[in-house]
Amino acid sequence: MSAVLAGRRLFLHLINQRPFPMPKISGLIHISNNDRNLGRALESLRPCDEVLVVNHGAGEEILKLVREHGARIINGVNGVEHGAYVQDARYDWIFCIMPDEAVAEELEASLLEWKHSEPAKDQLGYNVAIREQNGTHWKFLAPELRLANRQKINWTGDRPPLAPDAPSLAGHILRIPGHE
Repeated sequence: MSAVLAGRRLFLHLINQRPFPMPKISGLIHISNNDRNLGRALESLRPCDEVLVVNHGAGEEILKLVREHGARIINGVNGVEHGAYVQDARYDWIFCIMPDEAVAEELEASLLEWKHSEPAKDQLGYNVAIREQNGTHWKFLAPELRLANRQKINWTGDRPPLAPDAPSLAGHILRIPGHE
């Protein structure tokens, strides 16, 4: 047996011997019919164990793209607050992203590392820095709570409310606003 194979087997054995279960993440995106960067957003959710897309009127072409990325589609209901759809997720930790955003590589690594941790039972969630494209420049925006524990916080909009005292994950979300 090669040293690499032996090392991989040892690594897998150690992961399975963890004293606590690995937390799982549900990615959540709300879409409509004008989400030009949606494919990029879906592809960037690799650290998520499931991706849940709430459809608020997207056409069949967009829904086909969602299915190609293996996401689960839930049809939005008029009058239901967007935050209520977290109850349709399989896992308690919800990572919220907008269709015009993508997880940058450093944040992806942070999320994968976080999944090997044991979050505190009372942890509300984690802030993430946002970088928004502004013409040819990038503008740094205030961090937002994007990885939220649905057992500890409720929200009504597409994203959880601000929680300035929550810890931050390394990395950032890239926001590339669509231009009509």
